[in-house]
Amino acid sequence: MAEKNRIRLKAGDLTMDFEPQQAFLRYVKFGGTEILRGVYAAVRDHNWDTIEPRVKDIDLQQSEDGFELRFNVACTDGELDFAWHGIIAGGNGRVTFSMEGTALSDFRRNRIGFCVLHPAACAGLPCKVEHTDASLERGDFPHYISPHQPFMDMKNISHEMDGVRVNVSFAGDVFEMEDQRNWTDASFKTYCTPLGLPFPVDVSLGDVIRQSIVIEAESDERPVAGGDELSLEVQSGRGVDLMQIGLGCSSDGAALTATELERLRALYLSHLRVDLHLERPHWPDTLERAGREAEDLEAGLEIAVFVNDEADTQLQELSGCLADRQICRILVFHEKEKATSSKWVLLAKRRLGHLSAPIGSGTDIYFTELNRERPSAEDLDLVCYSVNPQVHAFDDASLVETLSAQALTVESARQFCADTPLAVSPITLRPRFNPNATGPEPEPEDGALPSQVDVRQMSLFGAGWTAISMKYLGLSGLLSATYFETTGWRGVMERASGSPLPAAFPSLAGAVFPLYHVLADVGEFVGGQVLPVATSDALRVDGLALSRNGRRRLLLVNLTDETISVRVYGWEAPARVRQLDEQSVEEAMRSPEAFRQVRGVLVDALGVVKLGPYALACVDEEHGK
Repeated sequence: MAEKNRIRLKAGDLTMDFEPQQAFLRYVKFGGTEILRGVYAAVRDHNWDTIEPRVKDIDLQQSEDGFELRFNVACTDGELDFAWHGIIAGGNGRVTFSMEGTALSDFRRNRIGFCVLHPAACAGLPCKVEHTDASLERGDFPHYISPHQPFMDMKNISHEMDGVRVNVSFAGDVFEMEDQRNWTDASFKTYCTPLGLPFPVDVSLGDVIRQSIVIEAESDERPVAGGDELSLEVQSGRGVDLMQIGLGCSSDGAALTATELERLRALYLSHLRVDLHLERPHWPDTLERAGREAEDLEAGLEIAVFVNDEADTQLQELSGCLADRQICRILVFHEKEKATSSKWVLLAKRRLGHLSAPIGSGTDIYFTELNRERPSAEDLDLVCYSVNPQVHAFDDASLVETLSAQALTVESARQFCADTPLAVSPITLRPRFNPNATGPEPEPEDGALPSQVDVRQMSLFGAGWTAISMKYLGLSGLLSATYFETTGWRGVMERASGSPLPAAFPSLAGAVFPLYHVLADVGEFVGGQVLPVATSDALRVDGLALSRNGRRRLLLVNLTDETISVRVYGWEAPARVRQLDEQSVEEAMRSPEAFRQVRGVLVDALGVVKLGPYALACVDEEHGK
């Protein structure tokens, strides 16, 4: 969502942004303290897919004391047709968000109504919950990621942070809280309609849904607004060893060309992931292609093995195909299990242990599955799970919010995996499949992208997101991270034949995507360290700092659609600055080799760096000055 399209609202000492495209109330602050990450009403169908809202008829009335914002929303998809009217009214430290909606067709839903997001900064803070029977429960927002709902049957929740007392009330349904950090959302979500109730639910034409949320905040101290200057500091000291970084094999099944191989070698990849579903007849061909490509890239194979109840026979057959291959790890999954049982891993160790490759498991789905069905770490050489930022929300700002939460999954995994090495594989912009679907996933409409594809894969935003993902995962002490694919619209470069759907995914044939340059910049520091970077506003600007053999590099990232200026601290040495931005990005995509030969502008000290929308600056120390 474009920042410049947000509507700023003020109710006394409370400020917040309204995003008209999503009907999303975001970043509710009391002075400089963020008390809520957001409030929105969601319509989720029988497969838990969120129906895109179409907002219209926005009417805003403002005064010195407060505001009233009215709007209409239409949610339609296939047989589902639901419309609702929203009112957000604020004044004197109090905001009410109400909705009234009507079903315009018969359909099935899993949820319709409000979600309230408390920021991840609430972790560990005490709170008080009032239940629907008026009883009170005192507790804490979980410090480590909770595998189950921290609070149930909620009518009201109150807490205090930075001297601000916050109270949120819910009406129109029964609410409960989940720890969204399980899916890398940086928030605790209180949502309507308990999951303990049966779903999907039949909704009939004419059914009406009414709900409201009331937010109140006060403080004994006069609130202090946050500073306006954006700053970033590269902190001193030795960092964390850089994790192993690899890519997945292309899902289009075509072999890599000589040009593609040459460009991928410049990334200095640790490994190539290949998925082998052993119940399918053509997995040996898939393995053979992946093996050739890994050998050509001088990379190891990360083999994700999917078995069924015939696992013993399947693994014996696989064993005969793995001789003389360079294998960096084997990940074992069962086709019918969200988190893999130990017996399948132990069986794999018996059948594949002679290969001397680490054998691990966990889940091929989200961290939440690992967190709920915690593995026996002593049975595993490593533990794994996958990451994508779009389980619950899809706009740019929400994707940025997930970045810091990626490190929280590693921190929480350490609580039950101890020192067992951790691998995050794969990391993608979109979910690869819907693990919670209650019916068949629909085929995309003619001309529409598959659900696994995000057009931001080829954008500057995608490059910045990847860089900061590497920062947070890298600083968490991860063993290995597997990003995206080699080629195609889920990869780091486009095929020479171009996009299969150029209208929906208008890539440049044979060009690399901007995120290719992020992997290349990081690949040049293989064997080095990731350095801590502090930022005044991690939702707007952040950085990935690297060090190797006395040489330092900073990838400075603008995570917004606006031009910003950021003051850089902790970097006094002369530097070369090369920008990847709206002016240079096409050249960088068409001719990556020539672009990477550009040394950039020499500056004696960084000071203030100006970055265009979603721009990245690669800053290298200039030695010999």
